[in-house]
Amino acid sequence: MLYIGIALVVIAIAFVSGYNGLVAKRNKVKNAWGQIDVQLKRRFDLIPNVMETVRGYATHEKTTLEEVTAARTRFMSATTPEARMSANAEMTPLLGRLMAVAEAYPDLKANASFMGLQRELSETEDKIGFCRQFYNDVVMDFNNAVQMFPSNLVAGLFGFRAELFFQAGEKETAAPVVKF
Repeated sequence: MLYIGIALVVIAIAFVSGYNGLVAKRNKVKNAWGQIDVQLKRRFDLIPNVMETVRGYATHEKTTLEEVTAARTRFMSATTPEARMSANAEMTPLLGRLMAVAEAYPDLKANASFMGLQRELSETEDKIGFCRQFYNDVVMDFNNAVQMFPSNLVAGLFGFRAELFFQAGEKETAAPVVKF
């Protein structure tokens, strides 16, 4: 009778331990998925900033080019020396701005902001990749526990089911196309 009692206690401890282990692994899977969500949100928060910076940079360059083109047109269509001088006076600072755009293209603050945002976006993509890998690792650990003996007995009794691995779709495996 004593041996039966000890066996029942050992079985009860194994079931409780198995159940608690499965709960801990399931929570780890949920946490890993939550980390992916955090990084995806970060990505989607960064994208509008990147796009706005690109739009601001393109607007800056577009405005300069439009002003230079308009001043050039006024200069070419001027018929009197006074009109040409006036157009030239207008053109000089615009050409300075245009040269600054051409010479300092990589150093423009808008471009530096863009590069910073692009770097952040790249780092976020890396973090998403690591989070996905970690998620698949904890899913594998959980699925092993759900499917292997003796924890599969506890899993079956309490309704634990294997989780799906993260798999990138075709769109996610294709290299992103960025157009300016």
